[in-house]
Amino acid sequence: MGYKDESLTLFGFGLDSLVEVASNLGVIYMIKRIQKNPDTNRSVYEKTALRITGFGFYILSVILFLGIIINLLFKHKPESTFFGVIISIASILVMAFVVYNQLKIGKQLNSNPIIADAKCTMICIYMSVILLLSSGLYYLTSFAYADVLGSIGLIYFSIKEGKECFQKIKNNQDCSCS
Repeated sequence: MGYKDESLTLFGFGLDSLVEVASNLGVIYMIKRIQKNPDTNRSVYEKTALRITGFGFYILSVILFLGIIINLLFKHKPESTFFGVIISIASILVMAFVVYNQLKIGKQLNSNPIIADAKCTMICIYMSVILLLSSGLYYLTSFAYADVLGSIGLIYFSIKEGKECFQKIKNNQDCSCS
């Protein structure tokens, strides 16, 4: 969607969603594993998941940064941000549902990593709000730099999340958000 409409923020949001889907698939796998083997060692799996997720966030940041440079050099503006508004509203609603259910399941299984992932999923809601604000601002005002500013917001959260993933590996922590 973002690529077709030439909205960097929407494109970046889509890439972030890909990172999040991969992370959530890992959580689903972890849930199944915990249910089958409640006493299993979780640390090796969690560290691998953190590395994959951390690299994913860093790659997303680099792609967005390069996109910002290109957009600024060529004075590019999105064709439309209408879908960014629609997708961000839907995402906020869906992610709120996901957070609620992750917290519920995490408490039932007494799993700190699942509870922590629910808290990390809140970042998706923040990113959805950034997409909504930048897409809405551009849609309503045609402010040329709204898309670039939204992308900068996504980079901020992506770097923050990637850094936290690697910090947790270094400090031998579980997947909890700080």
